[in-house]
Amino acid sequence: MHQTIATPRSRRWLRRGAALLLCLPAPLLHAGDRWQRLDGFLQASTAPGQFPGAVALVEHDGRIVFQQHYGHADSAGHRPLQSDSIFRIYSMTKPVTSVAVLMLLEEGKLSLDDPLARYLPEFADRSVVTGGDLQHPQTEDAPRAITLRHLLTHTSGFAAASDTHRVATKLLTAADVDSATSLQDVARRLSTLPLADAPGTHFHYEGSNTELLARVVEVVSGQPFAQFLHQRIFSPLAMHDTGFEVPLAQRGRVVELPTSNDDGSLRVADTLSARNPGVRLKGYDSGAGGLYSTAADYLKFAHMLLDDGRSGKQQLLSRKTVELMMSDQLAGFEPAISSYGAGEGFGLGGYVITNPAYRGKLGSVGQFGWSGAASTYFTIDRKEKLVAILLMQYLPSGDKALASPSTRFYNLVYQAIP
Repeated sequence: MHQTIATPRSRRWLRRGAALLLCLPAPLLHAGDRWQRLDGFLQASTAPGQFPGAVALVEHDGRIVFQQHYGHADSAGHRPLQSDSIFRIYSMTKPVTSVAVLMLLEEGKLSLDDPLARYLPEFADRSVVTGGDLQHPQTEDAPRAITLRHLLTHTSGFAAASDTHRVATKLLTAADVDSATSLQDVARRLSTLPLADAPGTHFHYEGSNTELLARVVEVVSGQPFAQFLHQRIFSPLAMHDTGFEVPLAQRGRVVELPTSNDDGSLRVADTLSARNPGVRLKGYDSGAGGLYSTAADYLKFAHMLLDDGRSGKQQLLSRKTVELMMSDQLAGFEPAISSYGAGEGFGLGGYVITNPAYRGKLGSVGQFGWSGAASTYFTIDRKEKLVAILLMQYLPSGDKALASPSTRFYNLVYQAIP
């Protein structure tokens, strides 16, 4: 099987020529420099008792303006974090899956409003939970089919929200999708479930949507999902440190994954990839949250989107497709659907800022981005020609969980750009 994470030879080639921009020295911080505010915040955020370490990378107007790494790759403080450390990026995988789908759209092989059942026939004739219990759910026919747009915008009706969709959530939990061994198995398990809401009526952020998109990519392309990503995205972008698992020789670069004890101290999280860094996050090629990557690699992906789908002489997506991806899709539903963030809509695989003032954070209308469950963050602002990436490794848990750094990180990035 072809590995999508670098061998020592491929990393040497990458560092010598393929990504010269990322090999430049980090910009020097001078007295009075506004980037010092961000530097000070990240130093404080990785002090003892805080996040073990962080890598931050900011590109503005075509050049790296901030590139620093802090702290350690383990909570014991034995391994200094490096700029090329490998992180579990979890849901930052979702925009990559969206790009894969949009590539097939550009080839005329699918359309956003195609019914899911066209590619996965087992999803015809959906039903919606109306009551009952886990053993005897009450359902009615869904008024419309699930479309690919519904999956891309998390409006398909799949939901895991026990307070508002108790029965549907229990049914989804009982399907145990995380234990699936292939994307085909994921689709088979989900196809047996009724929906929590009618498609196109509510926004529910749920990974099942993106797993089904990954399966659609397999069916339409005729390739395993990991192979499609490697051939169409990772290889053209020279993302040699990105993949669903890390080769044994490189696993020493993987950052520890801690969580919080009841007293606020840190311990290694109870997940397979935390216990065995570098192994698959799930038993299948998870389009919703399965990738490992580095800050430098993810910058290449984000920069491609910032640059209208281009990477050097290659055009991975058209400018108009990137515009579509980063347009608020929820406003187009009748009636319009709200996401859970004030001043935020949702594009095809990530948030879209619709009103920075209402959101209460520095930014721009049209800004696009997402985060990962283990404290990884990115944003793309095409108006400001900006990409900002912050990679940490920590799973929030319990009353003593560390506070998310994202709001202050982005505010400090925006206050520093001219």
